[in-house]
Amino acid sequence: MQEFTQSGGVRPFGVSLLVAGYDDKGPQLFQVDPSGSYFSWKASAMGKNVSNAKTFLEKSYTDDMELDDAVHTAILTLEEGFEGQISGKKIEIGIIGADRKFRVLTSVEVDDYLAEV
Repeated sequence: MQEFTQSGGVRPFGVSLLVAGYDDKGPQLFQVDPSGSYFSWKASAMGKNVSNAKTFLEKSYTDDMELDDAVHTAILTLEEGFEGQISGKKIEIGIIGADRKFRVLTSVEVDDYLAEV
């Protein structure tokens, strides 16, 4: 992406992305900004109320979190800037683990996590 923006007459991409995955080093999270620059994070947020969300993550995230704790922290972070009632039909949560298989939680699973929070 960054190389593309170095060509004459082209504009940077107009989107930011959070890209998550799992490799030999474990879980990875990268943020790519519109200029093509990318940054590695342990936890990050973007969008509305990003400063509040990042502050919350700085206080809540730990390296030794279990998956359930990480999902709870993600939900609590979403609630920081969510308008209306949060439910399993309004949000999606994807997880990837050591098995390197990505899956999106069902709305019932998300509702179960919401009930625990």
